[in-house]
Amino acid sequence: MTRLSIVHKTAYKYNRRVTLSYNEARMTPLTDGQQVVLEASLKVSPNQASVSTYRDYWGTRVTAFDMQMPHESLEVLATATVEVHRTERVATEDDIVGWDVIASDKIQDEFSDWLPQSRLSGPGEEVLDIVPGIVEGKNPHEAALAVFAWMAGEMTYMKGTTGVTTNAEQAWSQRQGVCQDLAHLAIGALRCSGIPARYVSGYIHPRSSADIGETVAGQSHAWLEWWDGEWRSWDPTNHKPAGDYHVTVARGRDYRDVPPLKGILSGGGGSGLSVSVEITRLA
Repeated sequence: MTRLSIVHKTAYKYNRRVTLSYNEARMTPLTDGQQVVLEASLKVSPNQASVSTYRDYWGTRVTAFDMQMPHESLEVLATATVEVHRTERVATEDDIVGWDVIASDKIQDEFSDWLPQSRLSGPGEEVLDIVPGIVEGKNPHEAALAVFAWMAGEMTYMKGTTGVTTNAEQAWSQRQGVCQDLAHLAIGALRCSGIPARYVSGYIHPRSSADIGETVAGQSHAWLEWWDGEWRSWDPTNHKPAGDYHVTVARGRDYRDVPPLKGILSGGGGSGLSVSVEITRLA
């Protein structure tokens, strides 16, 4: 078990005054079978914002707020304390379903959100031609691991070469990208094999050697989960399953379902953005 304190601050400084804005924040971690949120808060500045919360279709906690007064800046401060206790079970033959089960009407219906390609996960014709040779003769679990191993040899983590609208095909053409690009490509490759897969966003503590009580610069992060009889995780950036230093905030078909902050506004004339994530291991 690992207990982590997370402070995530996003601040916009507008070039001109904004007259009104409508926003949604997805920054509050989930409580599920692998982690428990002990406390969480989200504060908006200016504090005149009208704030409400709800769970979206995917189960993510969303904080919605609108600011119907002139403002020249916006700051969203999300804090949380989370206990993470991930246990990645070793797959056995009894756990893993066959391709016939995955192709059955029951599973196709149950996982209908996680099987079709999305706008960002479609990997393109070249990958569609490569993947069948990678998974041939393997069960769904072995096939997924083979896809991840293939990606590790082909893709390079590289900041600054992609953006939030970059899709898996574009990342593949460059053979590089950031965590969300690697997750999109892996998801696309799994889905084109018929394996249900979903996008996960959250945070990662980057340094397991940090002392208890030491605050480090953390990161917003993306990885994936796939189903081969049960849901399993994989972090293609770090070439391993998600562990006790991963904190889940949201799941969806791709990044578009889980952006940390999005909104519409009137005015502004552009803005400067600063984002910081600080993570402290408490236990």
